[in-house]
Amino acid sequence: MPLVAVKPVSQLPPGRLTVVRTQDSKFVICNVDGTLHCVSGLCPHAGGPLEQGTLEGHTLVCPWHGWRFDCRTGLSTGEKAAKLPTFSVVVQGEMILIEVP
Repeated sequence: MPLVAVKPVSQLPPGRLTVVRTQDSKFVICNVDGTLHCVSGLCPHAGGPLEQGTLEGHTLVCPWHGWRFDCRTGLSTGEKAAKLPTFSVVVQGEMILIEVP
């Protein structure tokens, strides 16, 4: 899978998230205490834009209906069983890269 450059690590501090758009997809990168995690940018419930959600520790909360996902695993943390696809994150020098299909 190809690597896509995102931004310098210094532009994504702990506790923050950012969106990455490619021609076909949208991804969200979360910085949880200095560790970067990447998941699909669309909520599987109703397609909510997860980049507009909030990051609470390692939990990504969809802004539309409050669905909650562990950004480390993609698994939902609420009563609804759902999973976000996850993607590898690589840091080369100061640059964040994600491995996309």
